[in-house]
Amino acid sequence: MPDLRRSGLVWLLLSVAVIALDLLSKWVAESSLDLYQQVPVIDGLFSFTLAYNTGAAFSFLSDAGGWQRWFFIAIAVGVSGLLLVWLARLPRSKWLESVALALILGGALGNLYDRIVHGHVVDFILVHWQQSWYFPAFNIADSAITVGAVMLIVDMFRPNRAEGRASAA
Repeated sequence: MPDLRRSGLVWLLLSVAVIALDLLSKWVAESSLDLYQQVPVIDGLFSFTLAYNTGAAFSFLSDAGGWQRWFFIAIAVGVSGLLLVWLARLPRSKWLESVALALILGGALGNLYDRIVHGHVVDFILVHWQQSWYFPAFNIADSAITVGAVMLIVDMFRPNRAEGRASAA
């Protein structure tokens, strides 16, 4: 069993925070909005809306007939398990990679909850340009996954400071 204080698992509290914020925001959206109702926040750029996504990103496989729910649940469970193992094996000093993985894990589990309980993912953030271009609706979990993925990419291109210190000594 890895030492929580010395591994990336210390960042699991961030995952819990992402899940809590995601589920709370989805509850507020479902309690406050009618399906596909748009509530402008920044006119012409950003609105709240309520949408249900039975598919994956950009509604991929949303019209597949129902089997995709279980497929995406299985993927989310498998990826979450891999992320936990990855975090457990990371030293605490690799904080950027750990934070990135914790964000992705929190987002994956937030959307996993939706798929298991509701059979779809609740989306409510709508970015658009005037009334002519719309980005697909998304949620806090999707945002955490995206930010985490960008952080992992950034971390890949950072020089490894621990190795730099060891070789300089």
